[in-house]
Amino acid sequence: MEKLEAALAKAREMRRAALGAPEVVREKVAPGSGQLAGVWISLPEVQLSPMKALRNRITALAGNKDATPYDMLRSRTIRLMKEKGWTRLAITSPGAACGKTTIALNLALSLSRQKDLKVMLIDLDLRRPSLHRTIGHTPARSMHEVLEGAAGFEDVAVRMGANLIIGMNAAPSRHPAELLQSAATRETLDAIERRWQPDIMLFDMSPMLASDDNVGFLGNVDCALLIAAAESTTLSNIDLCEKELAQLTNVLGVVLNKCRYPDDSVGYAYGSYA
Repeated sequence: MEKLEAALAKAREMRRAALGAPEVVREKVAPGSGQLAGVWISLPEVQLSPMKALRNRITALAGNKDATPYDMLRSRTIRLMKEKGWTRLAITSPGAACGKTTIALNLALSLSRQKDLKVMLIDLDLRRPSLHRTIGHTPARSMHEVLEGAAGFEDVAVRMGANLIIGMNAAPSRHPAELLQSAATRETLDAIERRWQPDIMLFDMSPMLASDDNVGFLGNVDCALLIAAAESTTLSNIDLCEKELAQLTNVLGVVLNKCRYPDDSVGYAYGSYA
């Protein structure tokens, strides 16, 4: 673990010295808070069953000790994004089966437990969408139809609780790369942000090494998280993807997922602290 972190830190510092990323601050012209809350509450609500949550490793819903890793990620994400004035975060991985959708949903749920935050999670893995299966709700229309102009966001969006909106896909898109890189997608997301005024927008993206879907899209976000899988994602793939991400947007960090063993460098266990 220490060698991995040291190697990534060295590569990251070298890129930071060579690249300077501009800060992005978006102005908001919001309606009254009561009016905005009413618009959010008007969406249909879906609930994640305890059995489904357990089976899919969704632990951030209740906020108990099992949510601690995601709550720590939440706190760091909020701090860094607020410092920079960022609102849009993409979540991707080098390859498939790294757990990016699981982390995206857990992070969104953890963020939504902050009652002063309005959070939006949108599934933009248009080749193999899986967010709907993780939640256990298949929408009648898909987010790619919204981006194509064939459906309204209200036709797709659901909420979990009062301050988390989720946009899912029922099926893959036939032309994901072209759609994600289009001006229509950029304009649609801008319109959604103006209308719904989320504090943070999360985008579950396709893996970096699987296609070119992210290349033309990541300019629409402020930053990105890279999710790697312990014992399967190689250091070279992590470094390659982080380098490519750094050329497309700001890299918020790298999350090492699927760790079977605790980090002994931590002097206490969260299970005994809660």
